[in-house]
Amino acid sequence: MTTSSADLGSIVDAAAAAAPIWRRSSAAQRATWLRAAADALDANADALVAVADEETRLGAARLTGEVARTSGQLRLFASVVEEGSYLELTIDDADATATPPRPELRRMLTPLGPVAVFSASNFPFAFSVAGGDTASALAAGNPVIVKAHSGHPRLSALTANLVAAALEAAGAPAGSLSLVEGREAGNALVQHPLVRAAGFTGSVSGGRALFDLASGRPDPIPFYGELGSINPVVITEAAVAAQKDALATGLVSSFTLGVGQFCTKPGVVFIPAGTGFEDAVAAALPAASGGPLLTERITEAFPAGLAHLEDDPSVSVLASGVEVQGVRPVALLTDARSVVKRPDVLLEECFGPVTLLVRYDDRDELHAAIAAVPGSLTATLHAEPVDDVSATLELLQDRAGRVLFAGWPTGVAVTWSQQHGGPWPATTSLHTSVGASAIRRFLRPLTFQDAPEPLLPEVLRDHALTRLPHRRNGRLVVPA
Repeated sequence: MTTSSADLGSIVDAAAAAAPIWRRSSAAQRATWLRAAADALDANADALVAVADEETRLGAARLTGEVARTSGQLRLFASVVEEGSYLELTIDDADATATPPRPELRRMLTPLGPVAVFSASNFPFAFSVAGGDTASALAAGNPVIVKAHSGHPRLSALTANLVAAALEAAGAPAGSLSLVEGREAGNALVQHPLVRAAGFTGSVSGGRALFDLASGRPDPIPFYGELGSINPVVITEAAVAAQKDALATGLVSSFTLGVGQFCTKPGVVFIPAGTGFEDAVAAALPAASGGPLLTERITEAFPAGLAHLEDDPSVSVLASGVEVQGVRPVALLTDARSVVKRPDVLLEECFGPVTLLVRYDDRDELHAAIAAVPGSLTATLHAEPVDDVSATLELLQDRAGRVLFAGWPTGVAVTWSQQHGGPWPATTSLHTSVGASAIRRFLRPLTFQDAPEPLLPEVLRDHALTRLPHRRNGRLVVPA
């Protein structure tokens, strides 16, 4: 099903009409609306999970947890709105003695207007209709128009209806959250002159096409895309000696989690030659199982992506797991010199339960191979206190938005300090799509010069500043 051009126009017009109401809404109002949406998801979790499981086959346990994560994100952003520091309120008082004389300047961040959000396939709740992009855009004060993912259309419609109704019942205007369907409608949405920004989670090819449409408009708009990521892991010789089996088991659990369909899956793992780490992985992997992939397109692409890696002359199949519905987890093995020679082949993301182990002989080989790694959401370093890893760490942090020193990257806490974004092709920007700072994507700076107080936005008036974090004449003020 595809949303018609006429229907798309009506949907965007409704969002544009709602935008001034969202922009003028108080923190208390906006927080109430967000919590109402969260409550609606929780109250209907069983029905939502049932539909989601039919369409995605992710299982009730995983999906139930994802509903809780999604409602939790909405509640987090309600608290972000109430706390107020996201506004970046900044005041410079007038000073006639300055050279040149300084006027009074009051700066804040203000909403952009209607935001387009493109749902992801692998997280049908947390990165979909009411997911993090939608939650952060609403929290910033913008109506949202969601392009449903074709992998879960019934769930998308059900979620959109529940959340839109909850928002309106709580006092938000009509047009606060709407849904469109079909690729053509998605392309038209990102080009519509009343849409002011877009958020996307998906493939490099799909994201790049939309990014180009957003940038090619007569009035280009910001496009916040989360695209491909191989999430490199480095394991040192000392780390293998200290915890070889635990690391091997952890790696297998991580790259097969969700049948390898997490954007933070460790896709390439640099291991020291001669330590036997690959043997430990080979011993652990046969107990891991495959499973159905999310969509027909992903199911068709996985064998081709796997074959692309296996066809490289340096690559061998190290071990595999249990085949389920035609999908078998696989660990491949190559060497650092080959990665340096053919990064376009060996460092291409393969969405599904596969990881590539890369043996390195020394630090120089390791660093040359890391230098070939494209931008990623995460990088993981397993080392021991005896290791000198400063140069390795420097390379890893240049290539990722989050660097882990323990555990595995397939888990993204929704917090104030989270960073879920990295250099291209991980994302099209340097902002995060998870956590409190995700709100910054859907705001723009606005300064008022010598404005009469009655004409200032409420949050920039002196009486409001007594309770909001702000900076005045260069000094940070945090109300008690």
